[in-house]
Amino acid sequence: MTLKRPVQLIAVAVLATTATSAFAFEPEGKVECIAPSDPGGGWDFTCRSVGNVLQDLDLVPGNVQTINMAGAGGGVAFGHTISKRAGDDHLLVAASTATTTRLAQGQFPDMTADMVNWIGALGADYGIIAVSADSEYEDLNDVMDALKEDPRSVKFAGGSAKGGWDHLKVLIAAQDAGIENLPRIAYLSYNNGGEALTQVIGGHVEAFTGDITEAQGFMESGDLKVLAVLSEERLPGDYAEIPTAMEQGIDAVGPNWRGFYMPADISDEAKAYWTDAMDTVYASDEWKSVMKQNGLMPFHMTAGEFEQFVLEQIEDIEQLSKDIGLIE
Repeated sequence: MTLKRPVQLIAVAVLATTATSAFAFEPEGKVECIAPSDPGGGWDFTCRSVGNVLQDLDLVPGNVQTINMAGAGGGVAFGHTISKRAGDDHLLVAASTATTTRLAQGQFPDMTADMVNWIGALGADYGIIAVSADSEYEDLNDVMDALKEDPRSVKFAGGSAKGGWDHLKVLIAAQDAGIENLPRIAYLSYNNGGEALTQVIGGHVEAFTGDITEAQGFMESGDLKVLAVLSEERLPGDYAEIPTAMEQGIDAVGPNWRGFYMPADISDEAKAYWTDAMDTVYASDEWKSVMKQNGLMPFHMTAGEFEQFVLEQIEDIEQLSKDIGLIE
């Protein structure tokens, strides 16, 4: 079982509209965006960059205020949204595949995906498996062959906790490659992707698992060899030379999507407004520029599609987590 079903590459052409006067709801006063982390990193980037574009396109009456609310891998923000902000139609909360992973593994006690409104996704950062430039491994199958002989022979470094999204990327690939003893694969958790990469480049750990944008600097310097990108097709631009896992015979796809949820109990009119606003942002030249500058890849769904995607992704990650013994 892989996560192919809910993580297909989606590059949807969206008809942008800025005719907000057509909506019965329009935001008035302060709009807030909760980043479930300290400043810096993906969630903070999502709030601040999307907030700037919402302002540039006159979709909000003023600045979007970013509120950093770290804790429990997003659980503090999720709980706050449910318990304190129900009905708040001026609140956006940044989310990603890390959010669905923790929901799938029951890391947010007594909280489920249907307790919030999923508004949309605005891009993705695709997973990679990489080694140092002087590594003996030349492609992804070399690594998988080594793991078949001894699951402890290749240590992987990543920026998520054990059982988190970086860890799961390796396990998704390993499972499809036919490696049976998945829990024995060595995964070392570091504070962030940059620290994990330093360990790989320094020769302390054999392989890196993370997102492609994290590795861009080491790729440009020639210190890192990317064995596979976990996308359905080769990525555009500077990444076009990197083979996918799929073209190497391993059915593994892993985008770290970036998007938003909102509190429950908002009106249908408010949900429609913010869904349209996300479509408008995604179609704008301003957002295309942000994506290009930050290495985000096309990935977009509107509210109804996105909610179904989230539920399916949670279901698949839950099953994978059970298969490898992370949860019962």
